[in-house]
Amino acid sequence: MNPELSIVMPCLNEAETLEICIEKAFAFLKRSNVSGEVIVADNGSSDGSQDIAQRCGARVVNVPIRGYGAALYHGVVASHGIYCVMGDSDDSYDFSQLDFFLDRLRSGADLVMGNRFRGGIAPGAMPWKNRYIGNPVLTFIGRFLFKCPASDFHCGLRAFSKEAFMRMDLRTTGMEFASEMVIKATLLNMKIVEVPTTLSPDGRSRPPHLRPYRDGWRHLRFMLLFSPNWLFLYPGIALMLMGLIIGASLFISPIYIGNIRFGIDTLIYSAMMIQVGFQSILFMVLSRSFAIQEGIIPRPAPNRFDRFLRLEYGVIAGLSLMLIGGTFVGHAVHFWSSANFGNLDVEYITRIVIVSSAFFSLGFEITLSSFLLGTFRLNIRSLIPPQK
Repeated sequence: MNPELSIVMPCLNEAETLEICIEKAFAFLKRSNVSGEVIVADNGSSDGSQDIAQRCGARVVNVPIRGYGAALYHGVVASHGIYCVMGDSDDSYDFSQLDFFLDRLRSGADLVMGNRFRGGIAPGAMPWKNRYIGNPVLTFIGRFLFKCPASDFHCGLRAFSKEAFMRMDLRTTGMEFASEMVIKATLLNMKIVEVPTTLSPDGRSRPPHLRPYRDGWRHLRFMLLFSPNWLFLYPGIALMLMGLIIGASLFISPIYIGNIRFGIDTLIYSAMMIQVGFQSILFMVLSRSFAIQEGIIPRPAPNRFDRFLRLEYGVIAGLSLMLIGGTFVGHAVHFWSSANFGNLDVEYITRIVIVSSAFFSLGFEITLSSFLLGTFRLNIRSLIPPQK
């Protein structure tokens, strides 16, 4: 029979602390009378960590792909348990105190997050910049962008059911793996709960693998890329609306505020704002479609907006905008060639040309982006390697 619990530890040269972590994990299984296994997902250690793991009774899973996420993913996939606990093998987390995690899993939780701020952080266990800046800021961004319930977004000790883990279909191989797990669990409407846990100084004499600034930026970058609405859509809509309001006012006549005159030059910037804002909106549509096609984010239920985003509709909309731009050009040429054309009408012609060029640009962008979006949405079969 399969064990109930698999305790998975990523490992890269953790010979100093690996044995005590494995002993604590087995001590919990014995004390709680839980059928379980300990898995060490080794990422290419060269200090004999594999031998230590085997001597202590753990099962070693060799993961040739480097990275925190890669080690954990392959370790969990190779596990046999109904539930899994993951945690670092540097003795900063106490594997002998997993009762709360297992209780919540048995009660139906899909993902159980540890909370170090509720459980206790020992002196020297977390640098001040991580404790008071990095973790709070990244947690706030994660909760704001994705409505994640976790209040310690990057706690490394967490538990989940094997079935929920496979549904998450996690793809990242680096430190972003921790953020991807919480975000995808939230997007999939999984049941996420928190339990208090402790954090102790790690027992290694060498520096940790974690690089606060580099890894903090990688987590922030991942969250932004995972939220195309906040990264592209909302700024694009705001910029486009500002350009439309200012441009529509200036198209009629110049605007005077005191002794300052806003005319053709400001209208040009308004047209630029409209085009840049619209490009940002297109980036949202294209990046979201690519992420869904590649399985990076869960595929949402079909809606009216997605049904509208079809190649044919996009080409029709793009050609229509170019036709409007051509109409403005025709009007400008007719006005310019008339017998009544004078020097005072140059500004009027310039306004027409600016507006027509904006319509042409938007039309071309929509048309070309529609073909690119159609490429992303092609129905293709999975690539099957040829048989040797």
